Order: sequence, then structure tokens, then C-alpha cells
Amino acid sequence: MAETKSNRVVRRGRIFPEIQWSEERKAQWEAESKAFRQRCEVIFKQVQPELIKTHYNWYIAVEPESGDYFIDKNDMVATKIALEKHPHRKLHLFRINETGVCGTI
Repeated sequence: MAETKSNRVVRRGRIFPEIQWSEERKAQWEAESKAFRQRCEVIFKQVQPELIKTHYNWYIAVEPESGDYFIDKNDMVATKIALEKHPHRKLHLFRINETGVCGTI
């Protein structure tokens, strides 16, 4: 019986090796992400006390430019509703609880 030999080449490493971020670019991205989260968190902290009473453990998608927020039991539905109104804007998703995050690490 003849055995077939695999011609498959195993590739290891980055999917796109030509895309390499410098340390400055990484730091810039992290700073921008942190600033965006802080802008969203201001809106979340304003509405959190009233929403925690009626919508505990629901999700809230915040769009900081307009100050709009959208809530739903399902995180994907809250995101979808927010993107329908603001299709080309960044959103941040929080969980309506004491910390604003879901689960623990």
C-alpha cells in the first residue's frame, strides 16, 4: 500500500507580518482607547444610579459624541440599536451593575 505524503506547509507566526506597530503607535492607541472609555464612562456614571434599580445586569451602549445611550437585556441587541442610529461612530458597551463590567478576571 502506498502512503501519501502531505505537501502542506506549516506556517507559524503572524498572520500579516508586514503589519508591525511601533511602540509609539501602541502607546498612542492605548491612550486614545483610554480617553474614549473615560468620555463614555462619564455618561454611564450619570445614568447608572437610576438604571441599576430597574435594569440590573442589562447592557448599555454609549455613544459619547451625542450623549446617547441604548439599553437592552442582550449586548448584541443594544449594540445593534446604537449602530442603527449612529452607524459610523464608535460605541462603548457597559453592563448596568456596580462596576460597569461583566464577570471577573
